[in-house]
Amino acid sequence: MTLLELYKKSAERLSFGGCGDFEVKVIFEDILKIKTKPYDYSVVNATDSQISIMNKIVERRKIGEPLQYIVGKWDFYGFTFEVGEGVLIPRPETENLAEYVLDEIKNVKNPIVFDLCSGSGCIGLTIAKLRPDSTVYMFEKEKKAFDYLLKNLNNFGLKNTTAVKCDIFTFDFKDLPNADLIVSNPPYIKSGEIPFLQTEVQKEPVSALDGGEDGLNFYKCIASRWLDKVKKGGLMALECGDAQSNAILPLFSGKVAEKNVIFDFNNIDRIVAFRI
Repeated sequence: MTLLELYKKSAERLSFGGCGDFEVKVIFEDILKIKTKPYDYSVVNATDSQISIMNKIVERRKIGEPLQYIVGKWDFYGFTFEVGEGVLIPRPETENLAEYVLDEIKNVKNPIVFDLCSGSGCIGLTIAKLRPDSTVYMFEKEKKAFDYLLKNLNNFGLKNTTAVKCDIFTFDFKDLPNADLIVSNPPYIKSGEIPFLQTEVQKEPVSALDGGEDGLNFYKCIASRWLDKVKKGGLMALECGDAQSNAILPLFSGKVAEKNVIFDFNNIDRIVAFRI
């Protein structure tokens, strides 16, 4: 079997969702480490090992294991993050949040940033990397996710970051400085909707998805506990789900100077932002 035949056969088997070619390309490059150019696939034979590995990966994908977990890494905002079972996969929608807050703090000198429910650290580490004058605290409760946060922090080799293993509902933050920015992509899916999510999304940690009966548990906590940790004139920016902003904004009524909703590339209300 040539590499081209292996490629086409695998892409056909992975054609659900229209991602066959893309996924095989990722697997060829990142797992099989095939350096051969695509135009040479028809003249190079696949090894038995390559065929075996590809078959095993296809079976894992067919039962819903995310490609990102199989590869063990994923890109976010131009940087690569280690991911795997137990941590939320970085998504393009969340890049909108990173882009928004980076622009909002561009004129803030030496900003102090809190990244709540940090997961892999994709938001906090991106900010810390692009703003070396910042001091970024990343808060994560779950052990598996925190382990990936530490791996990524170590990979980035940054000196302006601190990872804090804690529950944001109970953490005593009195010894921390007030923040210029609090940013978060918290769990926001309603508990009752989780069994109906796509199979591969259900492979991600429930703790990173489940926002409680109304999907608002974490927003209520952030509004009641963390808002006072933002400096006067500072910013809080939170990712949210489709049409969720209408329920979130009232939680901050009378507590902030300004409220904004930012829509993503699909015209979905993706960010709620508050100027203190």
